[in-house]
Amino acid sequence: MKIRTTVIVRGRVQGVAFRHHTARTAAQHQVTGWVTNLADGSVQACLEGDEEQVRAMVQWCRRGPDLARVDELIEQPGEYTGEFAGFGIRYAEE
Repeated sequence: MKIRTTVIVRGRVQGVAFRHHTARTAAQHQVTGWVTNLADGSVQACLEGDEEQVRAMVQWCRRGPDLARVDELIEQPGEYTGEFAGFGIRYAEE
């Protein structure tokens, strides 16, 4: 089954290459979508793909890369759309 979820990750998640590592890990899991920094210092990611792979990505986001410290993860399930061809980093929020 294909699913979509959006996560907001709070903690020390900017300035630690969180977006880069998220994009690389998503590609490894064949998950599509995007990741971006938010103005409040958190990171937001939209994840689509096979349920097992998306769940693995959410679990990865709970830890993040080595230099990150994740204090909170908010998950917002959504409707799978299949709109993404790959996984990208968005820079518009900066």
